[in-house]
Amino acid sequence: MRVALYGGSFNPPHLGHELAALYVLETAGVDELWLMPAFQHPFEKALAPFEDRLEMCRLAAAALGPRARVTDIERELGDESRTLRTVRALQARHPEHEFALVIGADLVAETATWYGAEELRATVTFIVVGRAGLPAGAGPRAAIEMPAVSSTEIRRALGEGKPVNGLVSRAVLEYIRAHGLFAGAS
Repeated sequence: MRVALYGGSFNPPHLGHELAALYVLETAGVDELWLMPAFQHPFEKALAPFEDRLEMCRLAAAALGPRARVTDIERELGDESRTLRTVRALQARHPEHEFALVIGADLVAETATWYGAEELRATVTFIVVGRAGLPAGAGPRAAIEMPAVSSTEIRRALGEGKPVNGLVSRAVLEYIRAHGLFAGAS
């Protein structure tokens, strides 16, 4: 089975993430897509608790159907998230699968600085998804661009008590409200 790995902070997962996941499922020749929330951001970025981000990813994946699922592999590995380490662990656990890595066009240039970048490029193929709002030259042009939705902007709006309807799914927004996430965020 060919599996697309879609990692990120998902702090929170938003409709841009869901649209990108659906796009990959429908166009990239993969059998499944696994959302992988980061356990601990490698650059000390403050994140909502892992369990909350994991559950919000499950809610987001449910809307995509049975070919989308969520893995908690990064919690199992612990410590800061490193893509190569995660890919190695998944390959060891699932040698029957071929893995690809979903990244936004805005991240292509920085992959050269990632931990074990050369080994990672030799280990998995990259599925690049375009993102609207990128400055010229910020990344390769893709066949389609996802809306310029930002988790940072969503957290800011939630912290200011502003609506985020249309930016996150209803299920994720209900979870955020029920758990008091991102209140007072800036």
